[in-house]
Amino acid sequence: MLENIYTDLDEQYYKMVEIRRHLHQHPELSFQEWKTASFIKEYYTDLGIEVKDKVGGNGLTACIKGGKPGKTVAFRADFDALPIQDEKEVPYKSTVPGVMHACGHDAHTALLLVFAKVMNRYRDQLSGNILLIHQHAEEYAPGGAKSMVEAGCLDGADAVFGTHLWSISPLGTIQYRNGPIMAAADRFEIEIKGKGGHGAQPHLTKDAIVIGAQVISNLQQIVSRKVDPVEAAVVSVGTFKAENAFNVIADTAKLIGTARTFKEEVRNQAEQEVEKAVKAACLLYDADYTCDYFRGYPAVVNHEKETAFVKNLASAVPGVDTVEESPLQMGGEDFAYYLQKQKGTFFFTGAMPADKAAAFPHHHPRFDIDEKAMLVAAKTFASIFIQYEHAETESNQEAAVQ
Repeated sequence: MLENIYTDLDEQYYKMVEIRRHLHQHPELSFQEWKTASFIKEYYTDLGIEVKDKVGGNGLTACIKGGKPGKTVAFRADFDALPIQDEKEVPYKSTVPGVMHACGHDAHTALLLVFAKVMNRYRDQLSGNILLIHQHAEEYAPGGAKSMVEAGCLDGADAVFGTHLWSISPLGTIQYRNGPIMAAADRFEIEIKGKGGHGAQPHLTKDAIVIGAQVISNLQQIVSRKVDPVEAAVVSVGTFKAENAFNVIADTAKLIGTARTFKEEVRNQAEQEVEKAVKAACLLYDADYTCDYFRGYPAVVNHEKETAFVKNLASAVPGVDTVEESPLQMGGEDFAYYLQKQKGTFFFTGAMPADKAAAFPHHHPRFDIDEKAMLVAAKTFASIFIQYEHAETESNQEAAVQ
């Protein structure tokens, strides 16, 4: 049956491309994906597949009920876009000014929809159920995953799997990693409250820019001098704003940045050290401050058995020629919430364009993918579902023997 499914997916590849390009031309920002959600609902309704909308917000779930008893396996795709101007010169360029699919969520949606269409043809032969999760608002915290999980989107699922098409990895590559794979992504906002004055009389001021610069220097020493060097962490300042007159010493300055970690104890340490870094600089100059630390998505932590399962089956999937361990990724992903609720794994599917000159990183204005990656990912999903029941049985038998 799996070979027939592969063939059907090949035949439906044109539909993946068609859907992906339609969505690429009509992107919607996080928490505003109303038309995209309607498109997904209508697609499932036309196929006669049970679908629920408004799950935890703009999210949807659909279920293909197999004709035979078995496990319920969940697959997730996100569908929000980013506030970025599309600078690609392609026929499917975004038609919405300042908004584009710069992270591949349009392709995630397209491949899951066509995967569902093909698997639905075999529903009477399937053992178990396929739970399809279409998630809104991955790009903007608090994200859509948390609210969807709280709304019960994983109820009844025995495992959950997800993939991210990865424009910086070659087509045909599957990258897995047991344990942490993507970082917790937190944000901090700092306001320095000094005392302004004339640029010719600095001794009468409390220079917010100088204090801010000291704060940045302190922050840069958190990772190098506070965090255990064998642990991965990043602290970066992305925004530094103050008054802009050439002869005025600023009374206030604002800094906004991010901290990325994998272990919860390192995450806690980073939060504490950010506050201390600000406090120390302001104490030196007798200035006041506010420091707000916002916890974003937790780290994506894959489960051992499910990760090994995907690793072992991936090499046999048509189109896959490289299966390798992924390096740790400092980017964040709210798939973390699904893995906190249920066992599963999140992996990367190589999607680098054939023309390497067109290979841009995620969130870049000229981001694009090799669309054949959708087919590789869909076939991997099919293989996961068909083989999961057998793998679980074998795992349980081994556990009983031990």
